[in-house]
Amino acid sequence: MSLPPGFLDELRSRLSLAQVVGRKVTWDARRSIPGKGDMWAPCPFHQEKTASFHVDDRKGFYYCFGCHAKGDAIRFVQETENLGFMEAIELLAGEAGLPMPERDPRAQETTDRRSRLIEVTEEAVRFFRLQLKTSAAGAARAYLSGTRGLSPEAIERWQLGFAPADWHGLWQHLTAKGIAPDLILAAGLARPSDKGREPYDIFRNRIMFPIRDARGRAIGFGGRAMDPADRAKYMNSPETEIFDKGNNLFNLGPAREATGRKGTPLVVAEGYMDAIALVEAGFGGAVANLGTAITPAQLQLLWRTHPEPVIALDGDEAGRRAAMRVIDTALPLVQAGQSLRFCLLPGGLDPDELIRSRGPDAMQTALDTAVSMIALLWERETEGKVLDSPERRAAFDKELRAVIRGIADPGIRAHYADEIGRLRAGLFGAAGGDRGDRPFRPWDAKGKGKGRGRDWGSKRSDRSAVPTAGTRASLLASSDDGAATVLREAVILVTLTQIPALLEEFGHALEEMSFVGAGHAALASALLRCDADATAERIESQIRDSLGPEVLERLLKGRHVSLAPSVRHPGDVDLARMCLTEEIAKLAAESGTRREIEEAVAGFAETPEEWIDHRLSLSARAREQVSRNHDGDRADFDIAENGARIDRDERSDLDALLSLIGLGTPKKT
Repeated sequence: MSLPPGFLDELRSRLSLAQVVGRKVTWDARRSIPGKGDMWAPCPFHQEKTASFHVDDRKGFYYCFGCHAKGDAIRFVQETENLGFMEAIELLAGEAGLPMPERDPRAQETTDRRSRLIEVTEEAVRFFRLQLKTSAAGAARAYLSGTRGLSPEAIERWQLGFAPADWHGLWQHLTAKGIAPDLILAAGLARPSDKGREPYDIFRNRIMFPIRDARGRAIGFGGRAMDPADRAKYMNSPETEIFDKGNNLFNLGPAREATGRKGTPLVVAEGYMDAIALVEAGFGGAVANLGTAITPAQLQLLWRTHPEPVIALDGDEAGRRAAMRVIDTALPLVQAGQSLRFCLLPGGLDPDELIRSRGPDAMQTALDTAVSMIALLWERETEGKVLDSPERRAAFDKELRAVIRGIADPGIRAHYADEIGRLRAGLFGAAGGDRGDRPFRPWDAKGKGKGRGRDWGSKRSDRSAVPTAGTRASLLASSDDGAATVLREAVILVTLTQIPALLEEFGHALEEMSFVGAGHAALASALLRCDADATAERIESQIRDSLGPEVLERLLKGRHVSLAPSVRHPGDVDLARMCLTEEIAKLAAESGTRREIEEAVAGFAETPEEWIDHRLSLSARAREQVSRNHDGDRADFDIAENGARIDRDERSDLDALLSLIGLGTPKKT
């Protein structure tokens, strides 16, 4: 089968090589820089312990410095899946949502036609640029240089042009060049006349902005009307075989190159002139959507270029509505390290106006203060709402859960639930009455012990309130708020500080942990920045310099920490490895148990007790496996009505939770 070159280019542009390779390797967290698409891992093609396999996600190529394997996404799938060339393409095309070209002997003819359409569009670019220099374009030149402040060099750099008011100027120019009429029509440059006359130009009396694909090829135009009475101030080329405005961005190619430089943000503006003004002011990573709301395909293009683009919008009401539409589009698609920030400009100005009136520094300040998606989302969900009754607060919670449910990635969904729970607690606490202290984790959010033991909905605000009989023996009522978890974290951190050689082996587990103990997250972050080849003394010195001398001393004060085998024998690597493996497994099992309890409680009103018992029994098995000590001791278990074995601590936690939220306690045997 003959594939058009344009198809392979489109396939590669839609794929992330890091995602394709990531299914087969484990990335080295210390060497990889996801924001730059610079990823390292042990090579999947030969046995090695060090990360010599390099992926350049932006260029779409990989190379192993050990075995010298190299290629792109297609080659990688061929080698790892043992597939032929066409089989690999079909597999990747299916993942990218790109239909395979029909098995037609005329495929090459189709490719040639696309190339000819691009050539026709390039000829139109040259025509419009020449027209901008004529006397008929005097008002257009004055607008660009006077109103918009563009220099002659900038106008040339952006290849701006002018479409004369003549109805047939471009048509006659192109046909005189010998270009076939059907190609002019197919390129979206003219329309057939319904009066039996020759086709007429689509763009007339407009400043012309060439639109190019990521490879720099002219595929369409945007036109700005010079007549205030024109029904459309801005107009794009119609959809054609080479132009799809929902799958392209203005200035994407140069912006990709610019954002490859450290510290250059990817800024998304609403209009061509905004993007041009940003680039001319020094913000080289500026793009613009093409007259429509940002589409999912455009978001994927943005994330392929930068992990956290900044959406720059006018600060007026229309700009805020546009920001909310972007959030609704982006939430189902966000992933770890892949999000958006929003820059709502002051005074209702757009980027071009802000730069011309207040200078590039004002634009930089606005970008530096861009807000996260969740901050803007929370503002939308709370704006104008009066939450002065339990019914209104319940309706508010329902709306929040509906928003979070739309997030596809479970990890992101968990963190959004945590953050909304914190914001909700602050809102209700400020308003009085319902403090909102109950953790807002309706599905699979990982528990961090936030708000345990409190009476949700009561007027008590003192954490030291006397627990009820049902909660006295439960960890939920513990004053140390998960002391066992804190101590396990401390053992892990101290062990890795004393034996840095294990940082490479356990670094990924450290990255994925959600720390409860005060200062533990900061210490883990400091450890991940350390070199595994450094001595323990060197690492301790670095930690003391960055976090203060009291951090490690505070950890070692815990008796459980100082008596841990890995801490008492700091030179025994094998013992430390066993200790780390055990403590990490216990933390994971405890986290899973809490999650099962919270999910069971969230769905208790409509869930049979037998199903809850079954869920808890599954989690109890995991805890049983990691809770055995060297003497063969096990956790104590109850027997539920359906015969399921449930850890008594879990049953106590569940009873307390059900009591606290007023659902009652399931009957026990």
